[in-house]
Amino acid sequence: MSDDSFIREVNDEIRQDQARALWDRYGPLALGIAVLVVLATAGFVGYNYWTETRANRSGDEFSQALALANDGKNDEALGALQALEAEGYGAYPLLARMRAATVLAAKGDFAGAVAGFDEVSTDTSIPAAIRDMARLRAALLLVDHGTYAEVAARAEALTSDTDPLRHSAREALGLSAWKEARPSDALALFQQIADDEAAPKNARQRATLMIELIRGSGAAS
Repeated sequence: MSDDSFIREVNDEIRQDQARALWDRYGPLALGIAVLVVLATAGFVGYNYWTETRANRSGDEFSQALALANDGKNDEALGALQALEAEGYGAYPLLARMRAATVLAAKGDFAGAVAGFDEVSTDTSIPAAIRDMARLRAALLLVDHGTYAEVAARAEALTSDTDPLRHSAREALGLSAWKEARPSDALALFQQIADDEAAPKNARQRATLMIELIRGSGAAS
């Protein structure tokens, strides 16, 4: 045996001994880590599949409830929406609450619809933007089915110059004021809309028409 062969064999033995020592020391730990990685990956994939399945199922149920409402089957739609509110996943329970209030209004149950929107507007677990939208929806219903005080209780908080819903809130208040023979209040509110360059064009047009109507009636200067 040459010296080179002998040295190679010795090096091989040393490497094997080192490998065995490393395995004896770290092998079980490495194996445990590998198992944990596999389990975590499987759990993550499984959880994603579970959540996606639930979301898809809730989406389908919401679409079916909307179809029932669009077909005028309001009682069936309400039942489906109430079930989704109780058992749905993700944003669908909240969407179901909002839509259920709309269906109640379509049935002529305006008190129930307002109560539904009020419940959403006072639920602090819901994002503020959604609560404000529910508050506005209740105010709009109350223009025809409530008093100015009831509309104001919901809409006045949305009329600040920086609120994105100010145009609709002012319009609701203006219409309610005109309905209750408060022309000066109505005129001021519609003038705010007409003067706001950030207001949608159709909202400014409606406000201008109301200003002309109020002034033409002689009820306010």
